[in-house]
Amino acid sequence: MLLSRRWSAFLLLAGIWNWLIWPRFAKAIWDDPRSFHDGSPTSFFTVHAVLIVTALTIGTVIGYLGVKGLRRAGR
Repeated sequence: MLLSRRWSAFLLLAGIWNWLIWPRFAKAIWDDPRSFHDGSPTSFFTVHAVLIVTALTIGTVIGYLGVKGLRRAGR
C-alpha cells in the first residue's frame, strides 16, 4: 500500500504528538501519591505504566510508518 504525502505527514505528526504528551503524563503518574505504597508500585501505577508504554509503542510505529511513507512519496 502506498500512502499519500498527507497521510504520511499525519502519521508522523501523530507519532511526534504521542512522544510529546505521554512522557509528561508519565511524570504526573510518577509524582502522584497513589502510585506507590510503602515504596512499592500500586496497581494504579502499573495500569498507567502499561498504558503509557503501549501508547509510546504505537506512537513509535505510526511515526515510523509516516517517515517511511514520506520517503517513498518523495521518490
